[in-house]
Amino acid sequence: MNNLFVFCEIEEGQVADVSLELLTKGRSLANQLGCKLEAVAIGYNLSEIGKQIFPYGVDTLHIVDDKRLEHYLTLPYSKILIELFKKEQPQIALLGATVIGRDLGPRVSSALKSGLTADCTSLEIGDHEDKKAGKVYKNLLYQIRPAFGGNIIATIINPDCRPQMATVREGVMKKEVFNPNHLGEVKTIDVSKLIDDNDFVVEIIERHIEKRKINLQAAPIIVAGGYGVGSKENFQWLYELAEVLGGEVGASRAAVDAGFAEHERQIGQTGTTVRPKLYIACGISGQIQHRAGMDQSSIIISINTDPKAPINSIADYTIIGSVTDIIPKMIKAYKKNTK
Repeated sequence: MNNLFVFCEIEEGQVADVSLELLTKGRSLANQLGCKLEAVAIGYNLSEIGKQIFPYGVDTLHIVDDKRLEHYLTLPYSKILIELFKKEQPQIALLGATVIGRDLGPRVSSALKSGLTADCTSLEIGDHEDKKAGKVYKNLLYQIRPAFGGNIIATIINPDCRPQMATVREGVMKKEVFNPNHLGEVKTIDVSKLIDDNDFVVEIIERHIEKRKINLQAAPIIVAGGYGVGSKENFQWLYELAEVLGGEVGASRAAVDAGFAEHERQIGQTGTTVRPKLYIACGISGQIQHRAGMDQSSIIISINTDPKAPINSIADYTIIGSVTDIIPKMIKAYKKNTK
């Protein structure tokens, strides 16, 4: 009771990275609260799934194993989570802001009348004083996310309803093993007590998954372009630099909206969150919407004609100049030094 729960997404026997990132964050939050970290795994053939989950510091793993649950289905998955949360009464529940999480989270929170904050970029524990009501709330979950088009960072709290629920996008949190030898308790849930045949009114007849063509989150080096690159043709310089460096090309929303790059390359609040070893921002002004998706990069280099561009404030190195002038010189210098 009153523990912290993380819903783990599983595909082809592998726990999703976003779930492992949430377990890492969940372990940290649970330590602050002095409570247990619990995980929920729903699927089929899950007897070995604990080997992937326990190293992240999970104290209790709830497993629902059934052939009919091998792939995500809205009704049975939501009913299982609703009934489990009613029984266990967690104070915090976290899900990935994925296709599954965005379908499952609102249904569960609506049934439990708990509320939910979507697409959080940070989660913290803190207190809140309601001066009007004369109440002080201790150890609330600060659910932090950009709001009003990314122009402000909002801290959202849920003082009275439980669980405090939030979804977090992949790549926002770090994924770190707590203890490779850590072992927790496994609780197997009898699925027949939670769902019945009526919950499987929707049946998966055929299933197709298109794999990512562009995997920005796995790229150690990203060369990203903004509206300041000037044109789709100028973006070719970014592709050439990325090829030389062994990296990938990203883009700001403004560049995508202008047709300079495809949406799959968009980085930021409404795109992908990345944390590469090297991030080269070319012609990017650096509004908060974009910075929310890349400010955790190890090293940031900014190439911009505007010395006062917001991106420069978080850059480790700033080069003032035109992208079409600077990048060819970088390519030439790199090729020369690697011969």
